[in-house]
Amino acid sequence: MSNKYDANRDRVLRVAAELFAKSGYHGTGVAEIGEATGLGRGALYHYIGSKEAILYEISSRQLAQMNTVADELALSEADPEERLRGLARALMRNIAEHRAEWTVFFREYNALTDERRDRIIAERERYESHWRNALEQGIRDGQFRALPRLIVKGLLGMFNYSYLWIIPAGAETPEEIADEFLDAVLTGMRAADR
Repeated sequence: MSNKYDANRDRVLRVAAELFAKSGYHGTGVAEIGEATGLGRGALYHYIGSKEAILYEISSRQLAQMNTVADELALSEADPEERLRGLARALMRNIAEHRAEWTVFFREYNALTDERRDRIIAERERYESHWRNALEQGIRDGQFRALPRLIVKGLLGMFNYSYLWIIPAGAETPEEIADEFLDAVLTGMRAADR
């Protein structure tokens, strides 16, 4: 594919994410996306195939990026607390820089059907497993006390909800916010003798 094709496709996805975030997946028509991008229906389908394909691509791109970061941290960071910190900082930065995409993901991924929905759920589970693995290693190593398995859902919920309010250039950086969130949680997770 050419650079022009990729740039146009990225623009379609970016515009669609903004529209879906504003009006919802079901509240946004293909005609609106075409009008906002200046592309006719035929050209639009050349770049995206279908409205559901747009939703899938918006949802899967950010998950793929976060799984890449998590995979790299799993290989390069042995300390579970530092791995959690890296995961937290990367997630908060990504949400801050891609608010529309995360808004669409969190609100709309359930509109995906069949294999697309299954792939998104599998990728989300894979990402959550990186957090779970770091926590479980911290428990085995004696850094953290024993925790319920659902703690990962609660921990990620703190970060994920930030798509509603985070500002990339706010008074605190996304990384500083991530550190504050994680510090508050880690204080409660630390083993008693630490």
